[in-house]
Amino acid sequence: MTTVPDEIRANRITRSLLGYGVLAGPCYIGVSLAQALTRDGFDLTRHPWSLLSNGSLGWLQIANFVVTGLMVLAAAAGIARAVPRGRWAGRLVGVFGASLVAAGGLRADPALGFPAGTPDGPGTVSWHGVAHLVAGSIGFLSVVAAAWVLARHQSRGLARYSRVSGTVFLLAFAGIASGNSAPGFTLGFVAGVAVIFAWLAVVSIRLYRMLPGE
Repeated sequence: MTTVPDEIRANRITRSLLGYGVLAGPCYIGVSLAQALTRDGFDLTRHPWSLLSNGSLGWLQIANFVVTGLMVLAAAAGIARAVPRGRWAGRLVGVFGASLVAAGGLRADPALGFPAGTPDGPGTVSWHGVAHLVAGSIGFLSVVAAAWVLARHQSRGLARYSRVSGTVFLLAFAGIASGNSAPGFTLGFVAGVAVIFAWLAVVSIRLYRMLPGE
């Protein structure tokens, strides 16, 4: 019977965890876009994806938030294991993952005419709607901080990429947080989400490849 050395076993676990960092973005963006393009009354240029948690099919987006959040949490553990000196980066990515899970449990309020039949405008604000916004804000700021913290432990090119990705996402978040529902701000945030999930995937792949082989 062959015994697998502890280091190899640990690296296998770390690689498995980092793999979820690659899957999280395509899962969240793919499921969200599929709904945004097919659900009645949803306007991709006007409605934030959080509104998809409402209506008879709202459970799809709620599940999307939770599953994606769990994937990000797994990737966060992988980052912390792969970069011992950068554990804070892993913790901050973990906060982002936890915020996605919370955002799934704390449904956003119907608004801006979605779901169909909802009055146009900001709509009624509930306690869970406020909590959804708070959870999202904490998570978004945490992943921005994670990108900057992790940059300190990467090569020059990847460090620059991390800082730019974090900054782009921060600007996109600031735009939509201003309350302006103009198409440029809404689509800008969609682009920002794609940028930060792409960053998570790139970092996860990079760390995966840096781990010693078997």
